[in-house]
Amino acid sequence: MRLRFWFLLPTWVSMAALFAAPFLIVIAYSCLSRGVYGGIEAPWTAENYLRLFDPLYLTILLRSVFIASLATLLCFLSAFPAALFISRARHKNFYLQLVMLPFWTSFLVRTYAWIFLLRDTGLINTALEALGIIHSPLPLLYNDGAVLLGLVYGYLPFMVLPIYATLERLDPALFEAAADLGAGPAATVFRVIAPLSRPGIAAGSILVFIPCLGAYLTPDLLGGGRTVLIGNLVQNQFTTARDWPFGSAVSILLMALVTLVVWQYLRRADEPGL
Repeated sequence: MRLRFWFLLPTWVSMAALFAAPFLIVIAYSCLSRGVYGGIEAPWTAENYLRLFDPLYLTILLRSVFIASLATLLCFLSAFPAALFISRARHKNFYLQLVMLPFWTSFLVRTYAWIFLLRDTGLINTALEALGIIHSPLPLLYNDGAVLLGLVYGYLPFMVLPIYATLERLDPALFEAAADLGAGPAATVFRVIAPLSRPGIAAGSILVFIPCLGAYLTPDLLGGGRTVLIGNLVQNQFTTARDWPFGSAVSILLMALVTLVVWQYLRRADEPGL
């Protein structure tokens, strides 16, 4: 036991210094008041948490959950066929490298690339106008659709890889047995492959939903300030508004939502059959 304690001590110290202490500081800030010129000051108050029930902030929260959920669903619909194809392909390593290829470039650079593609004078509008399909640029940028596209593009690999890892471990004999019992390709996918890949789907959904819920860079760049998510709200409170106590309260709310999602995932993961 003593040897185990000394081995785990560096981890405990790191967690206390890098997670527990900052977390307690944020909680303390959320219960204080905003200073006249920013910062924090007494008295202690719960007003920052009461402000979260303002219809404006509730709308931002619901929009964030909706966009994160929709991005997760679109990632799943795109990732499952790709993961299934890779798991049964001959050159799996090649296709996996293609999936991970975007990670070789900065996320910021990739987001700016979408701006050059979607803007009024971008490649997409220019090509459509040259082909005579449209006569004026389409509003492809600075809206919810552009934000959703950026989130799906940015976090799609996080859905592909867990699903692929689950499908890769499936016994090929299951597919042959399903075919022998008269199941067609669609029935095999929906009644055999999809249920058995639920752990990978659940893990991928967690890996996509959580960063999408707290995203602020993609909505800020592709939304152009018109799509404000909860991550942007936290950023604005700590920078532009200089309201650290309310920003801390919003951060605590975001962490509570993330903790709830993870807890639900872990609880369902312990259930038989998942």
